[in-house]
Amino acid sequence: MDKALFLQIQSFLIMSLLMVGVYLRKKRSVHIRIQSTAIVWDILLILQIELSRGAILKASKAMTNTMILNIHVAIAVTTVLLYFSMIYTGRKVISGERQFRSKHKVLGWTTLAMRVLTFITSFWAV
Repeated sequence: MDKALFLQIQSFLIMSLLMVGVYLRKKRSVHIRIQSTAIVWDILLILQIELSRGAILKASKAMTNTMILNIHVAIAVTTVLLYFSMIYTGRKVISGERQFRSKHKVLGWTTLAMRVLTFITSFWAV
């Protein structure tokens, strides 16, 4: 199997897993396990991409990269930063701090949208 196809399949599965986790958000323990798995897998996917393509070096050449690659990198980095915000607010909600629930919800939908955009732009950024 082609490396690029293997990475795209993983990306699709991660995005799908995130969507299933959102769908099951009312079942807290299942939601937490699914979303945690998807986030860890996505970060591992980034490491795979770095090791197979030298993505960081490529992304650091923003002045010579295509616009779509720069957009893709910006969305992908934003997604990872949002993951950390999701973990932080999610842990607050779990610990009973209800005031974080609405922020976690908004961040969740934003994170999912950014992850979908990361997937879409990945087809043109390669």
